[in-house]
Amino acid sequence: MAAFEYACRLHADQARKGTTIPYISHLMAVAALVIEHGGGEDEAIGALLHDAIEDQNYDGSVPAEIGARFGPKVLALVEACSDAVGPDKPPWRTRKETYLAHLRGAPPNVRLISAADKLHNARAILGDYRRLGDDLWERFNASREDQLWYYRGLVTALRHADYGGQFRALVDQLDEVVTALEHEVG
Repeated sequence: MAAFEYACRLHADQARKGTTIPYISHLMAVAALVIEHGGGEDEAIGALLHDAIEDQNYDGSVPAEIGARFGPKVLALVEACSDAVGPDKPPWRTRKETYLAHLRGAPPNVRLISAADKLHNARAILGDYRRLGDDLWERFNASREDQLWYYRGLVTALRHADYGGQFRALVDQLDEVVTALEHEVG
């Protein structure tokens, strides 16, 4: 409950990109997917907070606060799921290439949270594309082609070392959504 309340406070004024949907809905969905695919309490908390450092660390205090509130294991998960720290981020492509390389060798619990995050994002993109068509891509910092490249790269990185099938179903779902998006976008 404390992690949910903290996530709500951190993301209180944030909506999903290009929508009025409260951002907390994404964090709840990612946490639910993590739990459904075998994650424990630390992974569920990490899922709730996976964007805290990347999106809400404006004064640099968020990592220390997460560590103090939820412990070093949760902090390590959140840091490992972040592709940048705070508002001054490196260029999009550089960030994503670095994250994909990191993900290939990341521990299973990090890959689980990342797979759940990316699946929820890909589902939202596919649904929004079906409603908005090519206007959807205007809400992103990268082109349609770059977004598709990244999601295909995520599937490849997550399949690179499956760790005994622990979250194969999650990666399979991500692959299905990415494939559907690639076919519909053309």
